[in-house]
Amino acid sequence: MATKSMVSIIMLASVLSIIVVNAAPIANVITVGDEKGWALGFDYQAWVQNKQFHVGDTLVFNYPKGAHNVIMVNGPEFQNCVKNPNLGILESGQDKIVLEAAGNMWFLCGVGEHCENGQKLKITVTENALPFPIPFPPAPSPAPQAAPAA
Repeated sequence: MATKSMVSIIMLASVLSIIVVNAAPIANVITVGDEKGWALGFDYQAWVQNKQFHVGDTLVFNYPKGAHNVIMVNGPEFQNCVKNPNLGILESGQDKIVLEAAGNMWFLCGVGEHCENGQKLKITVTENALPFPIPFPPAPSPAPQAAPAA
């Protein structure tokens, strides 16, 4: 027969496993530029200020096909608007990029002078974390012992 402390431990383990499973991070789909999309004349530096990007999220770049593109670049290329497509170039008009690793990512438009005119985006991707800390309650008190007979 199980003791009270064993039953308490089993119940605690069950509750914690339910919490962990239900607290699994949810990936978000983030449309770059919101309803404006990927376009000239939009301040992507201001837009990114109130956004959080996590591993597993998906970025969506919406734009008229042929009017723009999305080139993934490194930091120095981003700063200088170097349109080097070695890291990838997307041109569908509805480009989706799954954020697979934590760190900085840089994107720019390689059409004409679009990058030089502000059509570029730098984001910082962070690891997913549980939305709340899992509390560990104190261990159960041992069952009271009967006083020895005198």
